[in-house]
Amino acid sequence: MILGIGVDVVDVARLGAALDRTPTLRARLFTEAEAGLPAHSLAARFAAKEAVAKALGAPPGLRHLDAEVVTGADGGPSLRVTGRAAERARELGVARWHVSLSHDAGVAMAFVVAESG
Repeated sequence: MILGIGVDVVDVARLGAALDRTPTLRARLFTEAEAGLPAHSLAARFAAKEAVAKALGAPPGLRHLDAEVVTGADGGPSLRVTGRAAERARELGVARWHVSLSHDAGVAMAFVVAESG
């Protein structure tokens, strides 16, 4: 059963400019493994973090670092949630995450589904 759905879009250039303007922002938004990726990949991951928040109902105390996009064994994206995101996912009964990322024409997007067991 689907417990939550989230979608978000991010302007790649706008995120890149914000990261250039505020160097400490990268460490607040992205895990160490994510931080060195190119701008289009960072924008897609930022969209995924926002989509996770929406799928969880935007619980108080959620941080961007609580959701990480990792590359699965098949080469596709998957989600790792920790902290407040993992706590809220347990409360809701989330057993599986589905994530799709895309970027084209200067825009990145993510679609996230939280599914029960």
